[in-house]
Amino acid sequence: MRLKYEPSVSQVIEKLLAPIHRGHWSEVVFCGFGEPTSRLDCILQVTKWIKELHNLWVRVDTNGHGYLLNPAREVVTELEEAGVDEVSVSLNGQNEEAYNKVCRPVFAHAYEGVLEFIWKAKESLDMEITAVRIPEIDVSDIERQASQLGVRFRPREYVPCFY
Repeated sequence: MRLKYEPSVSQVIEKLLAPIHRGHWSEVVFCGFGEPTSRLDCILQVTKWIKELHNLWVRVDTNGHGYLLNPAREVVTELEEAGVDEVSVSLNGQNEEAYNKVCRPVFAHAYEGVLEFIWKAKESLDMEITAVRIPEIDVSDIERQASQLGVRFRPREYVPCFY
């Protein structure tokens, strides 16, 4: 997943056109070490292409910073209009203090930005909240918050990266 450069939309589509067992795909997921919505236009264009030619399920795995990265845009509306079916938001903190400690966001009030993204996304997209099981996070509290929001919750196990 480490690339030396950010591929263009046409390069992403070119890779998706390669005969790599597309018949076995049930969905396409935008995710990575960075935040996918930092390249919102790429997500939108590739999703439209996927829906026109293959109509596969499209999911965006995000940290929920879409509005913080794209403040002048209606991110959820644009995702929905492009054909994104589902968003999975990593909410790795049960409150602002825990979130800031674990995630070390570059944005002030990032926790509130994530909650705003969740509120908007749950109205029009299939939605889940996830959290990583680590000692700094009260996963049961995040699960309770997801339930109160009417959103699915999925805990994730911590997998250390060695690179």
